[in-house]
Amino acid sequence: MTSTTASPSVLRPLAAAALLGLCALGAQAANVLVVLSDSDHLDLKDGKVFATGFYLNELMQPVKLLLDAGHQVTFATPRGDAPTVDVSSVDRMYFDGDVSAMEQHKALLDKLKLTSRTDSPVVSLSRVAQIGYAHFDAVYVPGGHAPMQDLLTSPELGRLLADFHARNKTTALVCHGPIALLSTLPDAQGFTTRLAARGTVEQRPRWIYAGYRMTVISNQEEELAKAALQGGTMKFYPQTALQQAGGAYSSNKVPFTSNVVIDRELITGQNPASAVGVANEMLKRLGK
Repeated sequence: MTSTTASPSVLRPLAAAALLGLCALGAQAANVLVVLSDSDHLDLKDGKVFATGFYLNELMQPVKLLLDAGHQVTFATPRGDAPTVDVSSVDRMYFDGDVSAMEQHKALLDKLKLTSRTDSPVVSLSRVAQIGYAHFDAVYVPGGHAPMQDLLTSPELGRLLADFHARNKTTALVCHGPIALLSTLPDAQGFTTRLAARGTVEQRPRWIYAGYRMTVISNQEEELAKAALQGGTMKFYPQTALQQAGGAYSSNKVPFTSNVVIDRELITGQNPASAVGVANEMLKRLGK
């Protein structure tokens, strides 16, 4: 009788996912894929560059809630590079002024080694495709400015999101994260290039999320926070991009207050304050 053994390269990502999910025994345990950017910067207008990454609370508040509920979490970036935390987000103001909560979430990030250049458990999106999209019950994309650099035009992410859309599987994104939905456009690169050059597009493209109610960090909030860009200017704002693509944008009434919008499989949060609300909606969908 012949026996076969899976190669270490096949087993490693699944083993990492099991460890990160703390291997819940309950029947309701789900597999959640968290997709982050490979980038540690955002290219601005006039050749300027803004150092960025993911926001600590936007990643770790939902991740902690998912792990505490017993779900398994796998982390991925387009190339499989370790993601970068935006150092400006390591601030108690994103944790309701609670220094202890900020430190607790930072400690969990360090424990998971996500940002380690040598030990990060992060896998590439091509590896996720090899594992199989069917393995995952939900996908979550946090913000920070980094998704504006690569996720919005990632073909691999576009294929993943299109599969989730076709199967009505929970798709959650927060702050700048919803810009990743543009990756499902037939020509995401062309769309974003035209938008950056002209500020508008002549004709709305075919888009699987056209007509969906959704939110993302608002143009007003971007204007209020633009000092963080240190004199730089973004090529376009996410709200404008999603509206130009055909999304039905919904905003809060008071800038930087929580706003979570749900439409079919899509759960979107407007800003850092929306991260916990998005996570709670995911937990409802996942059964805990």
